[in-house]
Amino acid sequence: MKKYIKILGLLAITAIQFSCSSNDSTDTETVAPPDASDTFIRASDVSFLPQMESLGTKFYSNGKAEGMLTTLKNAGCNTVRIRLWKNPVNGRSGLSEVKQLAQKVRQAGLRVWLTVHYSDDWADPGIQTTPEEWKNLSFSELKKAVSDYTATIISEINPDIIQIGNEINSGLLWPQGHLINNEEQCLALLSAASATVRSKAPNAKIMIHYAGVDGGATDWFFNKMKNVDYDYIGLSYYPVWHGKDLEVVKNTINALGSKFSKKVLIAETAYPFTLLHNDQTNNIVGTNDQLVPGYPATPAGQRTFVMDIKNIVKTSEFGQGFAYWGGEWVAFKGPQSTSGSTFENQALYSFDNNALSVMQAFSKD
Repeated sequence: MKKYIKILGLLAITAIQFSCSSNDSTDTETVAPPDASDTFIRASDVSFLPQMESLGTKFYSNGKAEGMLTTLKNAGCNTVRIRLWKNPVNGRSGLSEVKQLAQKVRQAGLRVWLTVHYSDDWADPGIQTTPEEWKNLSFSELKKAVSDYTATIISEINPDIIQIGNEINSGLLWPQGHLINNEEQCLALLSAASATVRSKAPNAKIMIHYAGVDGGATDWFFNKMKNVDYDYIGLSYYPVWHGKDLEVVKNTINALGSKFSKKVLIAETAYPFTLLHNDQTNNIVGTNDQLVPGYPATPAGQRTFVMDIKNIVKTSEFGQGFAYWGGEWVAFKGPQSTSGSTFENQALYSFDNNALSVMQAFSKD
């Protein structure tokens, strides 16, 4: 997920806090592993967390310092989603950083869901740039590179869930893996990644990820994927881009699960708790017309939205779980930053970095 809508804003908000028991500021203590019987995925993407912690960002629960992973675990979250870039320029979201974060996630008693972008930077429906290291490879060389890289990921991190590509509506590793222009090659690359996962980590779940919930488009896309070996259908759902009708979300989950005999997750979603700003970086959501009717941009509105998304998935016979995106992405560079967060008003934390009541949506019940 990476889109920027320019909106100027204000600062600060007093927000409802979510109470958790611990007051530790870090997540270093090892706790019990996840309950194997707790199979419904309640996840949060925390990919910015290492960068933010390196700059001294502190998170709080009920006014007391507490590491984000601890707060998530206490709230009922059972899985953490992390993006992985091949050779990022600044090392952020690269293999070394992601491996360290995955270790912390497991120490916190949470499962690891890895989102492999197969790119050096953001990959989404509008851009799927081949890593610089691979840009001059022939197709056969590229397919081998995908297999070898995937094997390395499994060896180094061994995730519980692995997305082979991020929001690959038109394929990945463009131009050779473009779904429209080079469909056969796109499917061959995905199959190469999948076969490697099956060989190296047979218990890992493989996800194919599409951005959107439009029934016609998703049906077309996953029909193309029918010969790829995978377990989970992942969908991004942001009302600002994918429509405001939650009934469509429900119907799409049921239709895809039934037709393709797959479990379905909302792999990314988010909602604002305010339309204000806490830095000078233009936010993605900032006006009332971007909201879903009945869900105001308040802490309670945010909580209700996420709870309703969870319940839509959970009540479907094909539903497997959900993940909140950008929950950690507070205004970590300060209130005057123009290159900070486009998402601080959709984070899981208030503008003073206190856990919001939306954390309750991660509850097992």
